[in-house]
Amino acid sequence: MSGAAHGPLPATMPSAAQRRAADPGHSVWVTASAGSGKTKVLSDRVLRLLLAGTPPARILCLTFTRAAAAEMAVRINDSLGKWTVIGDRALDAEIEALAGAPPEPEARSRARRLFAPCSMRRAVSRS
Repeated sequence: MSGAAHGPLPATMPSAAQRRAADPGHSVWVTASAGSGKTKVLSDRVLRLLLAGTPPARILCLTFTRAAAAEMAVRINDSLGKWTVIGDRALDAEIEALAGAPPEPEARSRARRLFAPCSMRRAVSRS
């Protein structure tokens, strides 16, 4: 996939193994050494669940450290915020990189609406 045909590619493309582990259609257990991409896999999995229509309040994601949880929250929030402002081709490229297939039209529309509900719930839960 070239950047000219599909817009800019995401900064970090998931590997095939990371994409399989992030597939919400399968139960997975991720264990690996530091720096191997576990936080990316979990963040990508949450993004894919949200794109599939799972309400944010129905997602439970466990990690062993507060630092990893905070990093996941930042990555997810950054992606959702970015999706509200990038062009259609760039968003399609991001979703395709995440899921491994071109997005359905409703996935693009849903991706653009995810930022506010997720941000609002997080703000309410901190109160």
